[in-house]
Amino acid sequence: MDIRNELEAVADKEYRDFQSKLLPNVPNEIFLGVRTPDIRKLAKKLIKSGEADSFLSAVPHELFDENQLHSLTVTEIKDFDKALEETEKFLPYVDNWATCDQLNPKSFKGRQEELLPHIKRWINSGKCYTTRFGMKMLMMHYLGEHFKAEYLEWVSSVQSEEYYVKMMQAWFFAEALAQQYDVALSYITEAKLTPWVSNKAIQKAKESLKIPEDRKTYLSGFKRKMPK
Repeated sequence: MDIRNELEAVADKEYRDFQSKLLPNVPNEIFLGVRTPDIRKLAKKLIKSGEADSFLSAVPHELFDENQLHSLTVTEIKDFDKALEETEKFLPYVDNWATCDQLNPKSFKGRQEELLPHIKRWINSGKCYTTRFGMKMLMMHYLGEHFKAEYLEWVSSVQSEEYYVKMMQAWFFAEALAQQYDVALSYITEAKLTPWVSNKAIQKAKESLKIPEDRKTYLSGFKRKMPK
């Protein structure tokens, strides 16, 4: 299968221009402008063809769209161990939030016990998008029935000036306020987060449809002044 031709066949110039504006840290020339549904179809086709391993081993990729295809191909892998192996191999090449957030292996669902030590290591990696990915996996798989209060500390303890790490911390705590309000609230009321992350978490919580209005009003009272 000629991956480049497959991607170019469904590329959209207007979408390419739109996408490149959302990712200012990614060079414009590496965008084709392929929409996610088309990339997802190609990922499934690639797996069925038996050629996925060849594509996944051909890193680093040249195009942003190839990285998106890589994320969605790993996402579709049904075997947990294989998906974990391919995730580990790909994370060092993830260099933007979109590719990071696109990576969401379906086979991780229901495998909380095996996945947890890897998540903790990713969060503490010191690498922007590996850390972001670890936090996102913790948010997606451990804020419900598998929740433990210590997981909030895993995320809050990360000290980073990376914008996309801080945004993920805020997103995580907004979701924690939606699912584990009583435990997560102290991180806002007792100023356990940096002012920037705390304020952004409050903002995201107020935008959430999962949080009642009275709680949103209460959270608004804890907006902090940013240091000059």
